Amino acid sequence: MKATAERIEKNTVLLEVEVEQEMLDKALDKAYRKIVKQVNIPGFRKGKAPRAMVERYVGKETLFGEAAEMIVPEAYLQALKETETEPIDQPKIDIVQGEAGKPLIFKATVEVKPEVTLGEYKGVEVTRPTTEITDEEVQQELERLQNRHAKLITVEDGTVQQDDTVLIDFTGYVDGEAFEGGSATNYSLTIGSGTFIPGFEEQIIGLKLGEEKDINVTFPEEYHAENLAGKAATFKVKVNEIKRKELAELDDEFAKDVSEFDTLDELRNDIRKRLMEAAETKAKSAVENGVVDAVVANATVEIPEVMIEYKVEEMINSVGHRLAQQGINLDQYFQYTNSSIDDMRERMKPDAEKTVRNELVLDAIAKAENITASEEEINEEIQKIAEYVKQDAKVVRKTLELQGELGHINQDIARRKVVTFLVDNAKISEGTKEA
Repeated sequence: MKATAERIEKNTVLLEVEVEQEMLDKALDKAYRKIVKQVNIPGFRKGKAPRAMVERYVGKETLFGEAAEMIVPEAYLQALKETETEPIDQPKIDIVQGEAGKPLIFKATVEVKPEVTLGEYKGVEVTRPTTEITDEEVQQELERLQNRHAKLITVEDGTVQQDDTVLIDFTGYVDGEAFEGGSATNYSLTIGSGTFIPGFEEQIIGLKLGEEKDINVTFPEEYHAENLAGKAATFKVKVNEIKRKELAELDDEFAKDVSEFDTLDELRNDIRKRLMEAAETKAKSAVENGVVDAVVANATVEIPEVMIEYKVEEMINSVGHRLAQQGINLDQYFQYTNSSIDDMRERMKPDAEKTVRNELVLDAIAKAENITASEEEINEEIQKIAEYVKQDAKVVRKTLELQGELGHINQDIARRKVVTFLVDNAKISEGTKEA
């Protein structure tokens, strides 16, 4: 097989592929054996008619078309490999020559990955966030733990305060009319949680047990229910119950109750350790993102729209998969959020474009620096997947090969290695603790 590639436009390549006559003849023979079993030709038992009779009965074009369907996809993929062409969309195939006794020649016009002009990517400057943990941060985390384990005590005498949990009855009205979904009985609401419309919870503060009040608010302009967005509303509210947190003393007994430690000091030390580990992870991520952002900003690349569209669809599929794990499909999600698939596409487009740009630049650096995934690294990644899905690694590898996903794993590993390479070659300064 012979294949040539010519860039005819900025991101479009024309492949011309010539398939040997011998390969075409084999495909024609396969096509005949397939078609002869499908047609009834007078004077012959089904599947027994000679090839010349089948050609006369269905037409040589039909036989050739069947052969081309068998051979062109395989020849196209081989041509991509031979010419190192990286397509980003489906090709347009044109048969140039196709007749018995001659080689099959076809042309494939395909949009390809754009060329990246790299700028400076070694020695870029980034700041690493500090991983220092203060005593105040440890105390705040300890107090959050104290709040999580607080007891709710019913308040019989007093008024609603910030952070209280109240049971309320309410009915909402717009233009004097009660609206659908605007009422509830014994609704549990934590004051300060931001669960309700802005201004609602604040107006409950100071109410006594059993007290009623009209609360006036305005729905946000971007409210999910269009019939209420931006509308002024009145809620008739009654307080049925007030519960307040009772905090335990921060002492050794508290540490024993909420952790595996015997003393408060041990608990504090563990909290500090976990906060430092989280800060280290966050700092590492910040450096990596900062380096990639700087390198991408120094590069030049024009992204074909089709690459962004494919990335958006990939992101939507990922969201759909996560929702399915929660027992929700995309249609239900759109109904709950009063949105549509087009709204989601529009929201995702900027992130999709940024992701594609980053990937293109990282791939270009991988090529420039000859950074690739080793077979050992690929095997390690497959082993991780196998352990996650609880299958044999060989079975997983075969599945990935059949699905054409092995190349993506190779690519992902190479990109991670490029990020490590960029960080190792960056100029990193230490940040200071913000006041």
